[in-house]
Amino acid sequence: MIPVTKPFLPKIQEFEEYISSIWERQWLTNNGPLVNELELKLKTYLNVKHLLYVANGTMALQLAIKALELSGEIITTPFSFVATTNSILWEGCTPVFADIDAETFNIDPAKIESVITPKTSAILATHVYGNPCDIEAIQSIANKYGLKVIYDAAHCFGTKYKNKSVFEYGDISTTSFHATKLFHTIEGGAVFTQCPELLRKMALMRNFGHNGPDEFADVGINGKSCEFHAAMGLCNLKQIDEILDKRRLLSFYYWQKLGNLQASYPKLNADLDYNYAYFPVLFHSEELMLKCLKALENEKVYCRRYFYPALSTLPFANPASMPVCESVARRMLCLPLYHTLTCSDLDLITRVLLRTQNYDEPAETEASVYSIHKLLA
Repeated sequence: MIPVTKPFLPKIQEFEEYISSIWERQWLTNNGPLVNELELKLKTYLNVKHLLYVANGTMALQLAIKALELSGEIITTPFSFVATTNSILWEGCTPVFADIDAETFNIDPAKIESVITPKTSAILATHVYGNPCDIEAIQSIANKYGLKVIYDAAHCFGTKYKNKSVFEYGDISTTSFHATKLFHTIEGGAVFTQCPELLRKMALMRNFGHNGPDEFADVGINGKSCEFHAAMGLCNLKQIDEILDKRRLLSFYYWQKLGNLQASYPKLNADLDYNYAYFPVLFHSEELMLKCLKALENEKVYCRRYFYPALSTLPFANPASMPVCESVARRMLCLPLYHTLTCSDLDLITRVLLRTQNYDEPAETEASVYSIHKLLA
C-alpha cells in the first residue's frame, strides 16, 4: 500500500534519549526545557524574530484572531483545509470568501477589494501547498483599508520568500506541525509575528493568561504543547535538510515522468525557495481525475483531494459562489509524497496515471529521470 503521506520518524533510540531525560526530570508540560529548546532551535533554523510553539495549527489561528481582537468579517480563501474557516467561525467572526487565482490556487488579490465592507476587520489568506500568496498586493489592500493580515502558513515549513522565511510576513503568521507535515512534532503548531507586544499577548493567552503563579494578565486558554511533542520536534529538526532535499528530488521525478499527463501544476511564485510540501495535480477534467483516482486505488495507491469540497460550499460557512475555486477543487488531486517513497513507487504511480489516459512515458525525459533515480538510490 502507498498512502498519500507518512510521517517522518527518527531513529527510535534518539527519541528514547529525550524520553529518558523527561522521565528523569519529571517535567512533562508547562513550558518545559525541551519546549524552550525547540523554540530556540526553530528560531535559529528559520531565522525568524519571534516564535511561539503551540498545541496545533488550528490553535495558532485561533490565538492570532483573538490576539488581534478581530470582529465582524474576515476575508478568506475558499481553497484551504477546513480549519482555516472553522477558526474564523469559532472565534465569533464571519468568513467572507474571495475567489482564488486559477494558476497559483491562492486567494486572488483582485477579488478581495470587492468584498470589503465596513464590517471587515482582516484578511486571512493561506499559502496553498507552501506557495506564497501575492504578499505585496494583499498588504497594499490591507494598508489601504486599515485591515490586519493573518497568513495560514500550515504548509510552509522551510519555504522562503524574497530570501527570508515566509513566516515573517503579515501581522501574524501561523503554521502546523501535525504528523502529516514535512516537519512535525506529532501534534503542534506555531505563531510568528514581528511585533513584540503581540508575541507577549499570545504567550499569555496560550497559558490561561498566567502572568506569574498567582496572577492573570489576560483571558487565556490551554494552548501549550508538551515535552514529548517537543522531543519529536527536536529529533526531526536534525533531519530537516535531508527531508526537504528528498522531497525536492521526488517532485522533480514526478514532473519529468508525467510530462504527457493531461494536467497542470501550481504556478510557483518567482521569489520563492520552495519546500515541496505536496505534489498537487490539477487534471484537465474532473472525469479524468476520478478515473485516475479509481485506477490508483485499485493498485492500493491512496491520494487525497486536497482541498475538496470548496469551503465556500459549506452550509455553515456563509456560502457563496466561487467559480474558480469550485472548478479547481473538483479537479485537484494530491499524489503521495513522503520521505521513504522510492523511485519504484513513483514509477508505479506515474505508470498507472499515464496508462489510464492512454499515454506513454515521455521519451525525452529518460536521461534526466535516470540522473534523479541515481540521486534517490
